[in-house]
Amino acid sequence: MATAMARTPAASHAAWRTCNVLPSVRRARTHCAASSEAVERPPSYEAQVLQALEVVIDPDLGASVVECGFVKDLRVNPEEGSVSFALELTTPACPVKEQFETEAKEAVMRLPWAKTVDVTMTAQPSSPGLGAGTPASLSKVSNIIAVSSCKGGVGKSTVAVNLAYSLQLMGAKVGILDADVYGPSLPTMVSPEKNLLEMEQETNLIKPVEFMGVKHCSFGFTGQGAAVMRGPMVSGLISQLLLSTDWGELDYLLIDFPPGTGDIQLTLCQSAPITGAVIVTTPQNLAFIDVAKGIKMFAKLAVPCMAVVENMSWFEGDGKRYFPFGKGSGDRIVEDFSIPHIFRMPIVPELSLSSDSGLPLVLSQPSGDVARAFGDIGAAVVRESAKLKRAVKNAVRYDSELNALVVKIPGKNEEFLLHPPDVRRNDRSASSVDEWTGKQLVKPSDIPESIRPESVQPLGNYAVQITWDDGFNQVAPFTQLEEMERLIPPRGYKFEPKEELDASSARKILESAEAIKQK
Repeated sequence: MATAMARTPAASHAAWRTCNVLPSVRRARTHCAASSEAVERPPSYEAQVLQALEVVIDPDLGASVVECGFVKDLRVNPEEGSVSFALELTTPACPVKEQFETEAKEAVMRLPWAKTVDVTMTAQPSSPGLGAGTPASLSKVSNIIAVSSCKGGVGKSTVAVNLAYSLQLMGAKVGILDADVYGPSLPTMVSPEKNLLEMEQETNLIKPVEFMGVKHCSFGFTGQGAAVMRGPMVSGLISQLLLSTDWGELDYLLIDFPPGTGDIQLTLCQSAPITGAVIVTTPQNLAFIDVAKGIKMFAKLAVPCMAVVENMSWFEGDGKRYFPFGKGSGDRIVEDFSIPHIFRMPIVPELSLSSDSGLPLVLSQPSGDVARAFGDIGAAVVRESAKLKRAVKNAVRYDSELNALVVKIPGKNEEFLLHPPDVRRNDRSASSVDEWTGKQLVKPSDIPESIRPESVQPLGNYAVQITWDDGFNQVAPFTQLEEMERLIPPRGYKFEPKEELDASSARKILESAEAIKQK
């Protein structure tokens, strides 16, 4: 990591950063300093409501509902003491939406003039959420979750299907791809009325099978049973099923990975930007060895692991809990690879019977202990997806006042500044570097110092796509940005996301209130 030769941004930019507030607020403060009779005006009723809502914190994002931009359509009638607004969450499957609603009502009712509070819970639309470069068939999919075990016979498909329906019961739009063409499971585990995939004539896309509100795609629904073919052919077939299916708007697309860490798994990870992975294992040490290989594969492909499900962990009999396969495998995975969640699932005969009958247990027994356990797994997936997307979205941004790219690599606390022309000069695509010889095709002098990024978009969990003002599109991996020469921040500079003038209506009102108070 080169830091010894880091440069200092222009002095004028450094001076601006010592007063990091919006223009309207800066003018207000200047007026306040010049006036000998500054009058403090009370904040508007709308601003009072928003200030009250600042205490409602999203536990996963670590910010208030106001800061996250969740507050929408705020309306206040001070004469009647009525307040109404919507809380637009990141997903309809938010596991704490009832908590948000209760806390928001209580916070606003503490205002002395508030008599009634009406809160409407909504969710952001699910399109599009996977970033730049997403294939067209996945453009309206917000999150892709890999369910993987890397070892057969641990109940991975059972976990994948019940997790999909748990998310659907939480209010999310869900689809599931059965990526095991050698032994497809979906045709056994669900019972759709139409159990054959069809091709849409107008779009030439595969129409997924639907059952109980979830979209399904599997080679088993082609009417050909299990496939008998070589690895490269299988990889191509799976890629076609994923990318040629009309998934439509989905909050979560689950991919039931086949066992192993070969070409098929690599193809899936490279075909679409996967948000994260849920690892399914059993308590035996042998399962740990295979699962560890899979986690390392995901790490190399920049796919974070969200949770570990230790399946068939225990069973109860005669009032005692027995562990037939021992203990410790799941704990070891969590400790060795810093995975945030572990869930231990019991051996329940009904779970296997329901899978064989074509009706997932979370649907046949939605209030049972197993359904609640899968609900907890679903809640963890929702939380981790939101945190990962927020981290990637804010990983790289352009500070036009400072003329620097501000970088915070997801999963790391360090933030640093990069000189935009240097980033452009470090492009490693075929347009800049000969793929065969490694010769640099674009000289540093070919890139002017005046080059500026027009937009920065996340590209999966591993890179950003930068569109420059000369029309060039560059994919910049986080690993490459970490190795570059850095700028020295100006004195007094703080690494805080700069508020844009077109921020959420809630943030605008708070900024106006702050400006009024300074007059």
